[in-house]
Amino acid sequence: MPPDQAGRTQILQVHARNVKLDADADLEAISRVTPGMTGAELANLVNEAALLAVKRAHAAVSQRDLLDALEKVQLGTARNVVMPDEERRRTAYHESGHALLGMLEAGADPVRKISIIPRGRRALGVTHSTPDTDRYGYDETYLRGRIVGALGGMAAERLVFGVVTSGAESDLQTSTHLARMMVGRSGMSERIGPVQVLPEEGDPRAMGVSEGMLDVLAEETRRLVDQCYERAL
Repeated sequence: MPPDQAGRTQILQVHARNVKLDADADLEAISRVTPGMTGAELANLVNEAALLAVKRAHAAVSQRDLLDALEKVQLGTARNVVMPDEERRRTAYHESGHALLGMLEAGADPVRKISIIPRGRRALGVTHSTPDTDRYGYDETYLRGRIVGALGGMAAERLVFGVVTSGAESDLQTSTHLARMMVGRSGMSERIGPVQVLPEEGDPRAMGVSEGMLDVLAEETRRLVDQCYERAL
């Protein structure tokens, strides 16, 4: 299980013992915006910050070094890709759609970073949001907001350009997974009721779930995603 905020602060302090920190370096502030990160990831963050400081000829690791290292660890390494102007513009609207809905939806996690620099293996842009405090339980309003936010890029492209592109692939994966978990595991569908249709692993049919119930699960998942997409638009 990933450490809580206090644990993350302690882990960062341990790995920063042999690193000279600037006066503005705030490990507690970094711990607040890294929920879900493991000890190994936090160690990697400190190492990346130290490497950045050396490359920048800094005498000590600054808060800017830490934040830039966090960006690399969380969002992936920037790729040297020359994007056509129209695609860059469309990517900007896509990410703005995520960011705006993340700011407007009730209970949404704060937006930390918006980028249209291609990163990782496939992403042309990214909008990164994390909560201010660790969360261990999620109500229906929050989860619906997550789905709305995930569909914000697709909605923006449709409204502004009248198209839907493959850039929405990972967003659809996220929104569909969240909706399936809500209705199939968390009892957030009146039609299915307070029963768990999807086991943690394995084929639900082996647990006695009927084909008819799986059809209802698919319909409820689609209904929830459709509602959230309409709200996003």
